Amino acid sequence: MVTTIDLCTPLSHEVLMLRAGDHVTLSGTVYTARDEAHLRMQEEGIPFDPHGAVIYHCGPVIHQGKIIAAGPTTSARMNALSGFLLDRGVRALVGKGGMGRQVVEQMKGRAVYLSFTGGCAALAASRMSLRGVYFEDLGMAEAVYAIDLDHLPLVVGIDASGNDLFDAVSRNAQARFRKRFSVPREVSP
Repeated sequence: MVTTIDLCTPLSHEVLMLRAGDHVTLSGTVYTARDEAHLRMQEEGIPFDPHGAVIYHCGPVIHQGKIIAAGPTTSARMNALSGFLLDRGVRALVGKGGMGRQVVEQMKGRAVYLSFTGGCAALAASRMSLRGVYFEDLGMAEAVYAIDLDHLPLVVGIDASGNDLFDAVSRNAQARFRKRFSVPREVSP
């Protein structure tokens, strides 16, 4: 039986005890941010209190003040843009596909990466309500939305010790591929 840990924002130091592979639910306010939002926050400042905050790599579909779909975007796109948020106290990043080694190192001892399954945008939206928006001039996909979550199911993909499920799966797949498709060495006469 899998135990699920309930988390609520703002996140405290307790998230640093989570381990890669743990199942969690997340409630409270999170902030969406994609590429353009990260760049704007670097230039103009973070429009919300980043201490204990959660950034969701997402460009939600909003219609008449309601979240229609809110699936994760590929987090690796934000590899070079995430360090300043972690430096300011952000405790978790949420997205799909994991993040690069540089971000894994930057998260050590201070943050975690929570993974949500791609293709489940309607499920995510069913657990969300819109609280507000920043940088609306960036357009729907790139604006920063403050969203209240109600027990969104996630998996710890990268923990604060640097354990990375995505890296482990990749290494395992590469090893199996090499083993299965290895070509025997030519023997010299």
